[in-house]
Amino acid sequence: MPITGVYFIPSNPNASTGLATVTERLHTALAEEPTLVGRWFLEHRLMRDTPSCVPASASQRQVQPRYMQFLSLSFHANHGFIYTSEALEKGGHHRPTPSTAGAPANPTPMGAPGPTPVPPTSSAAAQQSQSGGPMVMTTVPLPSCNSLFQHFCYACQPFWCHRHTTTVPGGAVYDVGDFRVRVGDVRQTQPAARVRGTVVQIEWRGPSVVDSLSAHGLARKQGGGQIADDDSAIDMAFPDAIEDADIDAEYAASAALIREFWARLGIDGAREAILLPDVGKEAKNRLRRLKQKGSQAVFDDKGLQQVEEDPDPDAGVDVARQFMEILRFNR
Repeated sequence: MPITGVYFIPSNPNASTGLATVTERLHTALAEEPTLVGRWFLEHRLMRDTPSCVPASASQRQVQPRYMQFLSLSFHANHGFIYTSEALEKGGHHRPTPSTAGAPANPTPMGAPGPTPVPPTSSAAAQQSQSGGPMVMTTVPLPSCNSLFQHFCYACQPFWCHRHTTTVPGGAVYDVGDFRVRVGDVRQTQPAARVRGTVVQIEWRGPSVVDSLSAHGLARKQGGGQIADDDSAIDMAFPDAIEDADIDAEYAASAALIREFWARLGIDGAREAILLPDVGKEAKNRLRRLKQKGSQAVFDDKGLQQVEEDPDPDAGVDVARQFMEILRFNR
């Protein structure tokens, strides 16, 4: 599960997007020559709860909307991702909407003048979810993901409203040194067709404890026992030597590398999603399972159910969070 960052460059409906600029900068602003290695696509569908028909009293605090998002990624084809607002607090009330820190709420379109961007901080507290509340991530087999979306569209229409569908129909994938970069134009297909902007995903592919944990856990799940992770250059023979703090430190260091890579492209006015709340959660859960005593591999219920059809149900959850945070568009 590589560590990634996602950037979104908004554009006006009738203006050109930043795709050509990003592609040109990849070839001219970096020391390494990018190599085109393939294509990719995504589809994202956003649902939001419908507001109450009962008039709000003056004493009620502002309530935050609840979201349900469905995402499919071509480079994680074994499953789809569902990201939904956490259940209501006891008593049936939403939490009050806090102020959002971090990325600007109204980013400057590509080519338009705007204020100097403020460098984002690395703390999760400073990068609160756009939704204003906690979100829950799960993965399901891709056909089930589509079926669940249709179910909520038709059977739950009084409670949930389909706000929009966006796609990246034919993005490009480049390898640039220790990074893999995916770029593409984001096109809204529902309710009205329009271009929203350009998305750039930057993936760190260098030595990684997080990647090694993923490979090690997958080998145990498949009955392979200990593995020699030559690609990652990380010795995983003794997972007891790794702590949650080591994972946090690696995410912070990788985020710094991704931001440095992005800064070299010299593109302003982009929104960033890297160190979001719960990013790294699954890596820490995997570490805890690996550190459990005994020679017998330990599986969670989810893994037992999907081991045959989906060897790694947690693959891609971090980048899915980042894409869905960006593609919500404050709706």
